[in-house]
Amino acid sequence: MPASCFADVLSQHIELTPAERDTLERLEERTRTVRRGGILRRSNDRSGELFVLRSGLMMTYVLLGDGSRQILRFHFPGDMLGLSGLVYPEAPETICAVTESVVCPFERSALAQLVEAHPRLASMILAYGQIDRVSLTDRLAALGRTSAKARVGALLLEWRSRLRAGDGSIGESFSLGLTQEEVGDATGLTAVHVNRMLRQLEEEGLIAREGQRVTICDERALMAATNYVDRYRDLDLGWLPAGR
Repeated sequence: MPASCFADVLSQHIELTPAERDTLERLEERTRTVRRGGILRRSNDRSGELFVLRSGLMMTYVLLGDGSRQILRFHFPGDMLGLSGLVYPEAPETICAVTESVVCPFERSALAQLVEAHPRLASMILAYGQIDRVSLTDRLAALGRTSAKARVGALLLEWRSRLRAGDGSIGESFSLGLTQEEVGDATGLTAVHVNRMLRQLEEEGLIAREGQRVTICDERALMAATNYVDRYRDLDLGWLPAGR
């Protein structure tokens, strides 16, 4: 396992200096294991810590007034968790493990020191926050304006994009480590409706499934049907300050 998962993510876009890499490694010195379905932090908990996801998969969600759950985002190794609570005394969202996961907790004061000592790292955290915001905006627009089939298809493309960001060897086939209920909670659909949409995508020759494994059979057609845009590609980072 790398000394810093977050450093590995950033190094795909910038060449880190030894001092920058050392700073990121210190953020991941402590580890905590969270079992599948375990809650790392609940909404309204004190939001004193931040986390780097070391391994596994996690999700952030809110509970709605009727008791239903809206999944806001899924998190992959190298993601920084808890940033949404950075400016609030209480966490606005719940962070939960989709699979057994390992996180690295660190205090907000460590982030303050990083911002002061390494402006380029702080800028990259800002940039990733904007990617996250735009991706969430895309899904919000989809919930109100696209079909159920398009929402499910876009989630499949997004999942593959996130997996590819951490493993460039992933091609058209990948493991979707989600239940149909979790897909539904991310797309505003029931599990029954998700199952129906997955079958429809198969019948139209857009995807194939074998257990939890999904294959994108016609990427161009699926992207056209879902209006999906990969927000993790074609980044403009020419404005970043120099590394220290």
